[in-house]
Amino acid sequence: MPCILVCGGQWGDEGKGKIVAYLSLKYKPHIVVRAGVGPNAGHTVYFAGKRFGLRQVPCGFVYEGARLLIGPGVLVNPEVLLKEMEETGVKGRLGVDGGCAIIEPKHIERDRSSEHLSKKIGTTGSGCGPANVDRVNRVAKLAREVEELKPFLTDVPLELNEALNQGKKVLVEGSQGFGLSLIHGTYPYVTSKDTCAGTMLADVGIGPTKVSEVLLVFKAYATRVGEG
Repeated sequence: MPCILVCGGQWGDEGKGKIVAYLSLKYKPHIVVRAGVGPNAGHTVYFAGKRFGLRQVPCGFVYEGARLLIGPGVLVNPEVLLKEMEETGVKGRLGVDGGCAIIEPKHIERDRSSEHLSKKIGTTGSGCGPANVDRVNRVAKLAREVEELKPFLTDVPLELNEALNQGKKVLVEGSQGFGLSLIHGTYPYVTSKDTCAGTMLADVGIGPTKVSEVLLVFKAYATRVGEG
């Protein structure tokens, strides 16, 4: 393997969740780590006769031998994450970096009440944009400050780099797609941060020389949600 990064090549909804689940079952990675913006992107997996719509937990949960991580560059909504952990039964093997910025109710309210975002740009209303603003302003709450998340806190870059140095296999699950990048996408109809391969690696704390393959996922007919 030893480190594969899965990214979206269009405007999201390319089927990255399905690909990550397939790769997890086929290659049996030691670690599957979630990169990207946060819970504004959902990945759908059908497994064991059930449908899972995941916004925080990595789709690699389908392989029970994998350690599951959420990188420090990913925004976390504790309510969403804890609910998904319960639904997928992964509490014993999921770790959250203490440096993840937290989405609070005020961020969701700000997101949904913005006429510019909701009517002109298009937003999922998940609070990611306002939470990223607070992070840039250095006033965001971090995962290490949230009591409910303390049992799951870990140093994700340390875990990943130690695993890679030991020759273990790592699968990085990106979110959204190239066309939604704040820097390279169809601005202003984009998400609140860059969504390209380099940023996905920065989200989890892996250097580019550690990556063996970058897989871009496409769908046959290019479509997108929202404006643009």
